[in-house]
Amino acid sequence: MAYEKAQVKERFRPKPGRLLDKVPEVMRYRHYAIRTGQTYVKWILDYIRFNGTLHPREMSKPEIERFLSHPAVNRDGAPSTQNQAMNALVFLYKHVLKQPLDQEINAVRASRKINIPVVMTREEVAQIIALMGGVPQLVVKLL
Repeated sequence: MAYEKAQVKERFRPKPGRLLDKVPEVMRYRHYAIRTGQTYVKWILDYIRFNGTLHPREMSKPEIERFLSHPAVNRDGAPSTQNQAMNALVFLYKHVLKQPLDQEINAVRASRKINIPVVMTREEVAQIIALMGGVPQLVVKLL
């Protein structure tokens, strides 16, 4: 079944205005969660402030790489945080500004933290049990 041109709606275009007002509008149109929209707006605002309040149209790969590398180098940030910031910027350029990032972004990646479990030796456990008495000592021995 072919659709007539009169039946097909025109492509979505956000209302003209401030960039940070367009982002939630585009996100609602694309069925993103409200909290995701709020988080993306926060990251985009941080990106603009980090680069001296330049408009994102005036910035490109070097500014994006510098912004994404900053948490990994200077703040000891987590990889998931860095991924979230990257997703916000990709959304901004691809869907809001209609300027997809064709180049590969080579930001310094945050290293994953290794949590080493704290384990007590047999001697340490024996010392603790020796300091206890009565019912609490019995419960600890059973555990």
